[in-house]
Amino acid sequence: MKILQINSSARVEGANSTRLANTVTARLQAKNPGASVTVRDLAVTPHPVLDAAALGALFTPADQRTPEQAARVALDDALIAEVQAHDVIVLGVPMYNFGVPVQLKTWLDAIARAGVTFRYTANGPEGLIQGKKVYVAFARGGIYRGTPADSQTPYIQTILGFLGMTDVKYIYAEGLAMGPEAVDKGFTQAEDDLLAALG
Repeated sequence: MKILQINSSARVEGANSTRLANTVTARLQAKNPGASVTVRDLAVTPHPVLDAAALGALFTPADQRTPEQAARVALDDALIAEVQAHDVIVLGVPMYNFGVPVQLKTWLDAIARAGVTFRYTANGPEGLIQGKKVYVAFARGGIYRGTPADSQTPYIQTILGFLGMTDVKYIYAEGLAMGPEAVDKGFTQAEDDLLAALG
């Protein structure tokens, strides 16, 4: 088994989402001795945003790209290849202002490419990143699970499904800004979610 862990917190140290993602990965390793792990920390190695220059590079035929355009596309190519090469994806996701961090959005923008990771057919879009298991480790200051304020879960479910990743388990640590007792309760709930997710 090859595990890819994506840490999307803006914090290099002390992020609850990274703590939770580390726990998920460690449990997966314990259940699958010999599993290898690749960690991509988007705070340590941030990926460039999808801007006009990036769009220009992506929509220019490969044989007509400038060296700068080729280098920009190669950055996205590397992330796509990394996802394709792993069996399991673990996402560490904090909640920032009710949404996902820009670091995660940028990573998702990079791996979503028409004709490579999804395609349009006569029957609608088809995701091409298939056969992966995904664990999403959410860390939140408040309690939003199952409420209209949780915009993260439906967004993650939609875009991963669009790309073909439909075997997704969600682990929630919530109430982490509501005092020590709430923190303990939040991580206890996350432990229950993780046990259920791992079967």
